[in-house]
Amino acid sequence: MNVWFVTGTDTDAGKTLVSSGLLHAAHQQQLSTLGLKPVASGSEQTSEGLRNDDALMLQQQSVPPVDYATVNPIAFAPAIAPHLAAMEAGQPLEVCAIESSLRETLSQTPRDFTLIEGAGGWRVPLNEQEDFADLTIALELPVILVVGLKLGCLNHARLTAEAIRADGLVLAGWAGSVVDPDFAADTARFDANIAHLNTKLAAPCLGIIPHLDTPSAATAAPYLSLEPL
Repeated sequence: MNVWFVTGTDTDAGKTLVSSGLLHAAHQQQLSTLGLKPVASGSEQTSEGLRNDDALMLQQQSVPPVDYATVNPIAFAPAIAPHLAAMEAGQPLEVCAIESSLRETLSQTPRDFTLIEGAGGWRVPLNEQEDFADLTIALELPVILVVGLKLGCLNHARLTAEAIRADGLVLAGWAGSVVDPDFAADTARFDANIAHLNTKLAAPCLGIIPHLDTPSAATAAPYLSLEPL
């Protein structure tokens, strides 16, 4: 299966921008695509039910089209950690149930290029005993790490990469997203940070997305490459 799990160094690291950009790039190469976000917090109530902006972006880049429930079967309104939102909603989350649902979706909706996006970072809890890392381990998927490029990202990125490998999974590649434009203002220092990440993460870089005035899948895609995958 051409399926990867996408995690980030932190919340708002740019996971969805990178994921949607990669899906857009894949579609431009005439590949069928699917973006999944099995659990999402921070959703808005609509006439059709709860809708999460990140999941909607992934749905838009899924070709042929799929319904929202396929992309995001579990949505919570509060913008808080998923395990807390699940507790408040009386809908406890379990890795085995989410894994089973994802495997069914993957078998029923086979695509050339599929990304499964987590929430927050690698160790974000799903319940008091399990987290998104456990889900990825159960699915045995290679991982794409999205690094939110800002002060402190070197430590966050290296620790996350170490955790992924310590869990017995493959870090298939990483992508950077400039979340703080001041961090990239000094070109020489910025380039030195990217060089450090390339050396220490020991995985191919899929691209570096600058701080975009109008962030979208289409504007992010030119900065990304599927080739290293």
